[in-house]
Amino acid sequence: MDQLRTDDPKSADFTLSDDPVGLFAAWMKEAEASEPEDANAMALATAGSDGLPDVRMVLLKDFDARGFVFYTNTQSTKGEELAQNPQAALVLHWKSLRRQVRARGPITPVTAAEADAYFQSRRRESRLGAIASQQSRPLADRATLMTAVAELSERYGDGPIPRPEHWTGFRIAPVSVEFWQNGDFRLHDRVRFTRTGAGWSRARLYP
Repeated sequence: MDQLRTDDPKSADFTLSDDPVGLFAAWMKEAEASEPEDANAMALATAGSDGLPDVRMVLLKDFDARGFVFYTNTQSTKGEELAQNPQAALVLHWKSLRRQVRARGPITPVTAAEADAYFQSRRRESRLGAIASQQSRPLADRATLMTAVAELSERYGDGPIPRPEHWTGFRIAPVSVEFWQNGDFRLHDRVRFTRTGAGWSRARLYP
């Protein structure tokens, strides 16, 4: 029979933390050890000038006190929406840990140096794919895409593959971050951190 949980078996009471960045780092480390794949997968929500929300899965590639970083083709639907309305929300859900983290805030592009460094860290095939893909545009068939990749592979050979100007990263600078952990009988634990100048205020929330 289910019983009411009286403590967090994984750690001390996270709702008492004063450091959302440190708490996120700890939770991400546990997720990387627990999730079967893509512990950094997150749902990214954007909205264009029409205000209609849009959401898709992307990969979190970096985080620190400045925010959460992901990369994309700026000519994609999400890129166009971010240009029209430069703010976004994200959620990471770790089923193995019964946890999730939500954040939202304004977005800014990463520096060219950051984008170049990450692009060059990707596998060669992924770099070619990023150049070949006209992301979000109509595609006649898969053969068309694979032909474009093959032509690029022949063009660049074993040489360097430059990052296209329309491919870069964005950083979400959170105005709020919420941590959630599942509890028995829907009596979940939730804490929300809200940006207050250079610091954070903290509030425990009802489930």
